Amino acid sequence: MSLLNGAHFNRLEGAINASEMRQRVISNNVANADTPKFKRSDVLFEETLQQSMGASAELSGRLTNKKHIPIGSGGSKPQAQIVTDESTVMNNNENNVDIDREMTLLAKNQLNYNFYIQQLNHDVKMMRTGIDGRA
Repeated sequence: MSLLNGAHFNRLEGAINASEMRQRVISNNVANADTPKFKRSDVLFEETLQQSMGASAELSGRLTNKKHIPIGSGGSKPQAQIVTDESTVMNNNENNVDIDREMTLLAKNQLNYNFYIQQLNHDVKMMRTGIDGRA
C-alpha cells in the first residue's frame, strides 16, 4: 500500500505546487504594475481540484505493471494553469494590475501555503506515530 501516492497526498502536493506558482505569478504582476500594456495573470487551481475531487467517486484501477491501461482518474494530481486577463484595463497605459488587489491576493496565498504545509507536516507526523507506535 503506497500512502504517499494516494489521492489525498496528490491533491495536497498539487495545492502546494499551485501556491508556489501563484506566488511567482502575483510577484510578476506586482513587478510589472507600471509597465505599459502589461496584462495581469492568475493561477487557476481550485476548479481543477474540484473536478478531481468529483471524479474520485468513479471507478479507478490500480496499475501493477507500466503496460497496463489506466482505468479512471486513480487519484491523479490536479494541475494548476496560468491564465492572462486580456479583457480589462485599469490604467491609462492599458495596464490592468491593481496593486492593492495583488497584495491582498499575495497575503491570501501565503496563508493558504502555510496551511497546506501544516497539513502535510501533520499527516507525516501521524504516519510516523503509526509506524513508531508511540504517542
